[in-house]
Amino acid sequence: MLSAIYVRFEATVANSRGVTPGIFALANELAHSNKLSDEDFVWWRENNDWFNAAYANPGAIDSTLFDRSVHPRTVCWFKTSANHLLTRATGYLNLLDRYGVGWVERRSKDPGLILYEDDVQVVVAT
Repeated sequence: MLSAIYVRFEATVANSRGVTPGIFALANELAHSNKLSDEDFVWWRENNDWFNAAYANPGAIDSTLFDRSVHPRTVCWFKTSANHLLTRATGYLNLLDRYGVGWVERRSKDPGLILYEDDVQVVVAT
């Protein structure tokens, strides 16, 4: 049996659109709603900047990927080979735990219809 090649960390509960937000959206919501301590806010900002520099933003490459009129529900998955990103994502999981935000780890060989792919991630229609 082949092992999963994609991993996603997401909310335990779907939002109003039926999508379970990923860990970055969950952390961003905490930051934008002023729920983070000053120390956690600084950590969040520095790590968001690091991730933004570490890999491509699929939406900047293809503006239709997250356009809800084109693709009503899309989600992003890391490739399990993206160790440098997955290791750093642990900090986000710890942040969510500190603030009582539920999350789960999902692994899959077939996460859905792949709309975008690069060396570290895929964006899929769900």
